[in-house]
Amino acid sequence: MTERIVVVGAALLDGGRLLAARRSAPPELAGRWELPGGKVEAGETPEVALVRELREELGVETEPVERIPGEWPLKPPYVLQVWTARLHSGSGDPKPLQDHDELRWLAPGEIWDVPWLDQDVPAVRDAATRLDAGPR
Repeated sequence: MTERIVVVGAALLDGGRLLAARRSAPPELAGRWELPGGKVEAGETPEVALVRELREELGVETEPVERIPGEWPLKPPYVLQVWTARLHSGSGDPKPLQDHDELRWLAPGEIWDVPWLDQDVPAVRDAATRLDAGPR
């Protein structure tokens, strides 16, 4: 049996909004929206991987806050785990540097205005409940 590989996603919350990232690759995912993140590398904790991935993909410094309960299957052997996260002050605005061609900050009433990747929907639903309260 193949060991599972964890992919981390960030429910990046700022000012009562959630950051969504539109995939530009691979072709089968292009045009759909996701919570940004990526694979946990050997020797990394999921939290360290999240910070690294957001730096690489968005050019920002962040802090993981809380893991959203659950784990969602991706293409085997990958599984998705999601954390809420916040931007460090002075980090600047996120920019789509890798794997994405557009970013959008979504207010609570706009969360479902974008076509999310199916595997991100449960985590987005949970993250949306946290928007009013902000990061915990």
